[in-house]
Amino acid sequence: MNSLRTLSDPGHLPALKPEYIHRQPALGLGELNPPPRVLLLYGSLRERSYSRLVVEETARLLQYFGCETRIFDPSDMPLPDQIAGDDHPAVHELREHSLWSEAQVWCSPERHGQITGIMKTQIDHLPLALKGLRPTQGRTLAVMQVSAGSQSFNSVNTLRVLGRWMRMFTVPNQSSVAKAYEEFDEAGRMKPSSYYDRIVDVVEELVRFTVLLRPHVDQLTDRYSERVDNDRPVIDAAPILASLAPTKA
Repeated sequence: MNSLRTLSDPGHLPALKPEYIHRQPALGLGELNPPPRVLLLYGSLRERSYSRLVVEETARLLQYFGCETRIFDPSDMPLPDQIAGDDHPAVHELREHSLWSEAQVWCSPERHGQITGIMKTQIDHLPLALKGLRPTQGRTLAVMQVSAGSQSFNSVNTLRVLGRWMRMFTVPNQSSVAKAYEEFDEAGRMKPSSYYDRIVDVVEELVRFTVLLRPHVDQLTDRYSERVDNDRPVIDAAPILASLAPTKA
C-alpha cells in the first residue's frame, strides 16, 4: 500500500520572489547532509482541499531548500480503535513515515472552531511509543491552518497542544490562511500574498530548527524516568550510595 501523494510541479514556485530567498536557510547551523526529512499531514478529504494545497506549496518550498518530503494521503485511514490493534495498512504506513521523518508539518482546516476529525485521527494513530521506538518524540513541527472565513488561530493553537503532547519541538512561527478559497488559482497554486509569504517564513524556520537540533535530539529527549524504567544507569551507583551512608559517631 502506498498512501503518499505525488507532488506536481515541484520546481515551479510562481508566488516566490527568489531574489529575497536564502537557498540554504540553515547554513552555518549544522550539518546539511543528509537532507532533512519532512512528513506533511493535512486534514481534509475534499477534492479541492485547501489544507492539502497549502501542504503541497509547503512541500515545494521544503524541496527548494534541499529537504526530502513525503505527503501522506489519509483517504484510507480508519478511525482509532475501529480495527483491533489498529492493524491496518494505512496506519502501519503512517507510523513508518513518522519514524522516517526528522520534522513534520501539520495543516488542518478550521471546522466548527477546531481541527477536523481527519486531522485528529491521523495524530491519534501516532503512539508515543511503538515497539521501543517513538514516532514523534524529538521531531520538529510546524503548524498551519486554513479557514473559510476570517483569520483564526483555533486550529494552530490546538495543533500546538497536540505537538507538545507528542513531545515534538514546535517552531514559534505558524501560518493561518483566511478565506482560503480566494488564495488559490484554478490550477490549485497559491497566489502571491502575505499569507504565502508567511508560509515561506514558517518553512525557513522549520528547516533551521531541524538542522540546529538534529545532532542533539538524543540528549534533549533523554529522561531520568525512562532510564529508571529501562534500568539504564549512567554511572556506577556504589560510590554514591557509600557516600550517602550514615557515618558512625
